Amino acid sequence: MTTLDARDVPADPGSTERLRSAGLEYRVVDLTDDDTSVAFQRAADRGFLGAEPNADSLSSARTTFRSRRNIGVYEEGADAGAFPVATTNAWVTPLTLPGGGEIGMWAISMVTVAATHRRRGIARALLEGELRAAASAGVPIAGLTASEATIYGRYGFGSAIPVARYAVDARRAGWNGPTAPGRVEYIDRETLSTDIGRVHDRTRREVPGRIEGWQGRWDGLSGASASVTERDKVRGVRYLDESGEVRGVVAYTVNEKGDSFRFALDVRLLVAETPDALSALWGFLLQHDLVDEITADLRPVDDALPWLVADQRAVQQVVHDHGWLRILDVPAALSGRTYSAPLDVVLRIEDPLGFTAGDWRVRADADGTATVGDAAGLPVDATIGVSALSSLFVGGVRAGSLHGAGLIDADDATVRTLDRAFSSYPAPSLDIWY
Repeated sequence: MTTLDARDVPADPGSTERLRSAGLEYRVVDLTDDDTSVAFQRAADRGFLGAEPNADSLSSARTTFRSRRNIGVYEEGADAGAFPVATTNAWVTPLTLPGGGEIGMWAISMVTVAATHRRRGIARALLEGELRAAASAGVPIAGLTASEATIYGRYGFGSAIPVARYAVDARRAGWNGPTAPGRVEYIDRETLSTDIGRVHDRTRREVPGRIEGWQGRWDGLSGASASVTERDKVRGVRYLDESGEVRGVVAYTVNEKGDSFRFALDVRLLVAETPDALSALWGFLLQHDLVDEITADLRPVDDALPWLVADQRAVQQVVHDHGWLRILDVPAALSGRTYSAPLDVVLRIEDPLGFTAGDWRVRADADGTATVGDAAGLPVDATIGVSALSSLFVGGVRAGSLHGAGLIDADDATVRTLDRAFSSYPAPSLDIWY
């Protein structure tokens, strides 16, 4: 797919005018200037309550920041190099859909507002400005990962990609998985970063909800970046199949529990391209000497882990929200994915921001291919808000659940039809923050 460069999209006029009337300047920030770049990065770190970044941290992150469309909000007449009072950045990335197709997604990150400037409409201007920018550029969907879960629904985002957090008592779990035919080996940080990137790029194309990663993310997870706090504790292992091809990689840390000489192991990222790779890497972790506890977050809700141990009660699973989506173009989004059952419904979509509001007929044939068109004047089968439709979109949330919560107004037969059609295999997942 051809990917738009978000940096070519100008600042949204609506947000520019709204904040100008409040004495604030809203603009796309040029980070090629070092003083401006440092101030922007420091403001973003401050917004997430992070430590003051050092020179290594600023240098490591600069390439990533400069590859994106950065928006800053400044006090009117602020000096060059001044801290912005609010930040956000965005880029366009492929989003994998059920059936293996992709569409461009406007990925939103680094949304911060300084504590000194709360309740002045800045966050609203930032989020609505990003959505209008994406829509003006023809990008059919926006996405983000949220540090706070109560903010984004008002802008039409829906929690769409749940993930699992695992805590395993390794002393009692036992191992009940198969023996993989390949081999597992330790690797250094630089190799770990490279292998994560390669395997992740192959696997993300097969799993709905996943997006493309970037080098800065892999360097951070692997400890290859000098700015990573625990970089000296990061270890890496990869699985090679019988032909010697890398099919899975895991980055993890171990920390001693008091003075017990027993350890807790935390999985930073595990990517596996095949069932053998998944089994081999989980087997390595669960049978690690001196390790009593294993934790892993951002795992697929259909992870095989509970079925690889002898005692499932040793595996605690907490499912939580992670990936949020916001449909901006109904025909482009809904016709881009494959459906699991035939479908012919008229949806009335409610959208307070106006991007998707209207009546739409969605038809999917027996092979899952869909067409979407205007349905003005046709009888409506279901009424749904854009937030709920965005939650349903990649198959990670059941139509029945949304109906039970009063978020889909339809009869039971229509809800069952939506449930079957929108379901997805494998389960959607998103294994990184962005």
